[in-house]
Amino acid sequence: MSNAKNIVVTAAAELFGKKDPSAVDRWVAPNYTQHSALAADGPEALRQLVAGLGPDFRYEGARVIADGNLVALQGTYYGFGPDPLVGFDIFRVDENGKLAEHWDALTPVVTSTVSRRSQTDGPTAVTDTNKTEANRNLVTEFAQKVLVGADYSVLTDYISTETYAQHNPEAADGLDGFGAAVTKWAEQGKNLVYKKIHKVIVEGDFVLVQSEGEFGTPVAYYDLFRVQNGKIVEHWDVIAPIPAELPHGNGLF
Repeated sequence: MSNAKNIVVTAAAELFGKKDPSAVDRWVAPNYTQHSALAADGPEALRQLVAGLGPDFRYEGARVIADGNLVALQGTYYGFGPDPLVGFDIFRVDENGKLAEHWDALTPVVTSTVSRRSQTDGPTAVTDTNKTEANRNLVTEFAQKVLVGADYSVLTDYISTETYAQHNPEAADGLDGFGAAVTKWAEQGKNLVYKKIHKVIVEGDFVLVQSEGEFGTPVAYYDLFRVQNGKIVEHWDVIAPIPAELPHGNGLF
């Protein structure tokens, strides 16, 4: 396990597993920069957040991806609000081994999905670490051409025609399932518009793309792809509305 991954996994376990506010002193940088819509800036706001977590709060992790000093977590939060929330969290670890920056996106758990897959199930272990850079190039090109460029004619250059396991709750498996969902969303006035790719975080077969765009309203897109044999074979995501006001001046990205 990479050092940054170790630090984030341990810090998250103490902060959100043990709900220990003193973990802020051990793991969080004094200049901690917050991009979440749910918390104010700095370590003290995080301490207050952790101190305020109720007895029924728990976090169920699904995946951890480390890319240099950036570590992404995918999992489910219970007891954060009335309904469970699926979330992506990204942490930047500084040169002192402290959490220095945080981004996230959350969406309600959907129990009945079109593909009958949950928003977090599927393979969790990172494989093909020797293909990290090839997979980064593949998915970055896909994100620029297909997501931002909206050129769906090249879809099969990137997504497998044989297997495409879908975890977006409103889309069925396969390219046909994705196409049908896009058509349905457009009819609802929600065109899938990607304007800017902010981050591409890659470890082995997992590639997380953090983007900004519109889905009927301004949104943050967090798309996690699994790559096998040079093609995208699985997809998880969170599409989170960008609120008009944030509790800090750092932006969501």
